[in-house]
Amino acid sequence: MKILTTQIINGQIIENEQLQSLHYDKDGTERLLLNLYPQIAFQTILGFGGAMTEAAGSVLCQLPEGERQKIIESYYGKDGLGYTLIRTHMDSCDFSLGNYCADDVPGDIEFAHFSLERDNKHIIPFLKEIKRISEDFKLFMAPWSPPAYMKTNNNRNGGGELKPEYYRAWARYLAHYIKEYEKAGLPVFCISTQNEPKAVQTWDSCVYSAEQERDFILNHLRPALNEEGITPLIMIWDHNKERMLERSEMIIDDKTNGIVGAIGFHWYSGDHFEAISLTHKRFPDKLLISTEACVEYSRHAREDAHKHAAFYAHDIIGGLNNGMHGFIDWNLVLDEKGGPNHVGNYCEAPIMCDTKEGKWYKNASWYFIKHFSKYIRPGAKRIGHSLYTSQLEACAFVNPDGSIVTVVHNPSREEIPYKLRVYGHISDCTAKPQSISTIII
Repeated sequence: MKILTTQIINGQIIENEQLQSLHYDKDGTERLLLNLYPQIAFQTILGFGGAMTEAAGSVLCQLPEGERQKIIESYYGKDGLGYTLIRTHMDSCDFSLGNYCADDVPGDIEFAHFSLERDNKHIIPFLKEIKRISEDFKLFMAPWSPPAYMKTNNNRNGGGELKPEYYRAWARYLAHYIKEYEKAGLPVFCISTQNEPKAVQTWDSCVYSAEQERDFILNHLRPALNEEGITPLIMIWDHNKERMLERSEMIIDDKTNGIVGAIGFHWYSGDHFEAISLTHKRFPDKLLISTEACVEYSRHAREDAHKHAAFYAHDIIGGLNNGMHGFIDWNLVLDEKGGPNHVGNYCEAPIMCDTKEGKWYKNASWYFIKHFSKYIRPGAKRIGHSLYTSQLEACAFVNPDGSIVTVVHNPSREEIPYKLRVYGHISDCTAKPQSISTIII
């Protein structure tokens, strides 16, 4: 078997690869075990990915062309993270250069003024390149706000609700948006009804109750998509985990069950892994996708390297072990300030760029995400495991090619031994302090 390890020591990223043998467990080892049970299978993995925002695209455009290509390859190329999922926003979000929408003319039911000028400058070209190099391109799209005139607060920012008289118009707007992307050669796999429908933000946002979201999907969005002859999955919620079960139960019923295909969630309200598990048990045929995750920008990135990377490892393992089918990080790249962001909501990305120098570097989170995305491939099935200690976190999978992949995370500052056991064979292993390892059998 092969063991790939990334360890962070005093902010330094150290990668190591070693080969190790499995031998027959003739003595029936009982202690220090990490057991794998390939005969017990759970959910099928859709994939991993990140988000191409206007902010990310504008940062890439400030780099030399060769460096832009290297960054895209480092995510979606076969020698990179192996990403296959990509998310983008419909009209502006906080990680845009400012508020904008493709058509803000009231009454323009034929979309005569509709324009994807902003998308064509900073988003669509990079999506096309990602599609070209990705082995299994799946595009997720989400709106942050309808045009201001459609909302009760007459503003893209600050929450507000969609006015009832504009439900059909907004649904047709979203369907037209997707149709234009498909004309550009970018098929849309999934559309969310609304990013964070419970949040009133200082940036682009819109509030829906569960009843409003259900009505919009059933009576307006699905019919509008059908009229355009397009069939992306419809995702509900797309907000934090703590309410994903109740929200799903309020939306999915006999009428909407065949319409809703996915439930999205974010990590900003805490672990709530049990909520993922309960939602998966309640709605086993729905894709459960973590659609957004990031940490706030820090000037002390070196000192915080392991802490931020460990957030990702902990959340991805917790999500996968409770029924999550896919994970999508937030911005693919950001500048040296953690932006641009039109309301100053600065964050970190796995790759940060120095736009003045035309250079870029990988944060520790990039290396930790790799242990999942590169080796757990689309179509992999999670398998059972048991672990002797809560000091370690682990998850395990069987890939479509038959390889067994186990990810082991040690967030502590102590070296922790364990014995990997599978099919009656065993191998002595060690989880180094503040490390993550992928074991491939």
